[in-house]
Amino acid sequence: MGKKEFRIPSRDGVHKLHVVLWEPEGDIRGVVQISHGMTEMIERYEDFALFLNKNGYVVIGNDHLGHGLTAGNASDLGYFCPEKMGATVVTDLHRTTRIAKKKYPHKPYILFGHSMGSFIARRYIMTYGMELDGAIICGTGTKSRLVLWSGKWTAAIIRLVCGDQFRSKLLEKGAFSSYQKKILNPRTENDWLTRDESVVDFYRNNPYCNFNFTVNGYRTLFDVLSFIQDKHHIRQIPDSLPLLFVAGEADPVGNYGKGVKKVYQSYQAAGLKDLSIKLYPEDRHEILNELDKDTVYQDILGWILEKTKV
Repeated sequence: MGKKEFRIPSRDGVHKLHVVLWEPEGDIRGVVQISHGMTEMIERYEDFALFLNKNGYVVIGNDHLGHGLTAGNASDLGYFCPEKMGATVVTDLHRTTRIAKKKYPHKPYILFGHSMGSFIARRYIMTYGMELDGAIICGTGTKSRLVLWSGKWTAAIIRLVCGDQFRSKLLEKGAFSSYQKKILNPRTENDWLTRDESVVDFYRNNPYCNFNFTVNGYRTLFDVLSFIQDKHHIRQIPDSLPLLFVAGEADPVGNYGKGVKKVYQSYQAAGLKDLSIKLYPEDRHEILNELDKDTVYQDILGWILEKTKV
């Protein structure tokens, strides 16, 4: 038992996914798989993983392509793969699922996705939802068709001129420039992440965080968002799959709660029957790293226990 790290092949045929497995002592209640966010790494979830370990849950997660130790070098950070980017990242998640299910067969299985990882998780449940006992969608949001069209068009032009590995300040500004607007007297440009200054400082100073995405990275993000917002794809989610939406009401990614509610309502309209939503009034984007994270942890654990009947 304890923490283990290993590698498995990515669908891209080039990279080896860096996978971390946190195993508890004693009886195993179930498995929680984590899909991490943009410009970060799976190791940032260790505190949450250890909390779940103490409550009998195995935790597993991989660094996505272009992130953490899956990236071969600094130039790979923020770059996914040349084609079928969204499908490749989801397949990689499922490869990690297969590893965990083989090691822990017949155990309840929950997928947790945060931020960009929540977008990937939403695509995952449209393809592999029947293999899960529930999913937690954390720090998610929506983008309008106009914004997505504009982003795709801009990325396509920049790619044509500068290449897919170019790091565009224009795309970065379009993605993040508005995120600080409701924060009075911000200390750093990353204060929208959390009110916990120590977490913000760690993020800013870690080489595997706070890097600028490549054009390919933004193209991947737009691809996944377009896929998951398609009503036909939403209807592919098993209608009995339990889903929990959690977010901060001060989170700009979810449009301060409005975007999260919009996703929740779109799933209601699609006929999904077991939906829950919890918004935390003062929390920013990373509710697992917020000042009230102990409450967040307990709320998530309570939902997992209820839905897995253990």
